[in-house]
Amino acid sequence: MSLTRRSTLGLVAGAVFAPAIVRAQSYPSKPITLVVPYPAGGPTDAIARFVAQDLSTSIGQNVLVDNRAGASGAVGTRAVAHGAADGHTFIFGNNQTHGNNMFLLKDPGYDAVKDFAPVAGVGAFEHAFVVRNDLPAKTIKELIALAKADPGKLNYGSTGVGSGSHLAMELFMQRTGIKMTHVPFRGAAPLVQEIIGGRIDIANSTLPSVLEQINAGTLRAIALASPERNPRAKDIPTLREQGVSDADADSWAAFFAPAATPAPVLDTLSKAVLASLAKPAIAEQILKLGFTLKIRDPAAFRPYHQQEIATWEKIIREAGVKPE
Repeated sequence: MSLTRRSTLGLVAGAVFAPAIVRAQSYPSKPITLVVPYPAGGPTDAIARFVAQDLSTSIGQNVLVDNRAGASGAVGTRAVAHGAADGHTFIFGNNQTHGNNMFLLKDPGYDAVKDFAPVAGVGAFEHAFVVRNDLPAKTIKELIALAKADPGKLNYGSTGVGSGSHLAMELFMQRTGIKMTHVPFRGAAPLVQEIIGGRIDIANSTLPSVLEQINAGTLRAIALASPERNPRAKDIPTLREQGVSDADADSWAAFFAPAATPAPVLDTLSKAVLASLAKPAIAEQILKLGFTLKIRDPAAFRPYHQQEIATWEKIIREAGVKPE
């Protein structure tokens, strides 16, 4: 190859890659918005704010949390999917926004896989089986026996049709062959109060939403739907310990950016978020919420995400839950 041709190719390559290099070097050039597709005040919002506060120091720009709630998280998620893909807007999503909404909403307005690139997997809110204190079942085996003795008599509460607490219980019933009657609520607070009041028999709720009541003794936990016990609730045995396999139902959470975000920018953002999550002070704040950290970089999170989507699509279909 002639010197002239090599020089020409070099100039072309430089022209192609220079914009990406410039974008990476100048990023971030303005404040960053972290969208939380739920109202302020919950554990999801709290985790996002812990990370945003740390990033504001480490990344050189303010990171502002923007709560955009609505439509099971679809409103905020849709806005990010179709927003600017320059690394200055990303989202703290979960198994609902970036998984189940694809099968539970007739038109979520985005594709959880095609429209997003993972930034960092964070971990999961584990689900705990909690029962009213006077329910004559102190173990999962006793609960199964009680349910089989009179199918449909026991009722279980959830935070809404298609919610994690609903689908987690559907998974459990499929694995154990039992039938219980579903009673949906608008959120965790009224559900918890109805269990305490003895009007709901059981729920498979995220641990942070019931941990305070478990510790106070106002309701009783009989199992954790997770591979391992939680260090904040060491006395709660797992389903696996009690002979029930393939019924774990963690509600995972992760950071995502629009799919078209330039790779160098995405890499910079990802490394910054992963570094924040790895800091002991940040990790301790998150763990106090009852959240289990399982930090994954984009390469590790991507196959996990795809497997989770496939698993819950099957559960939703078999449960007969129709898109709304």
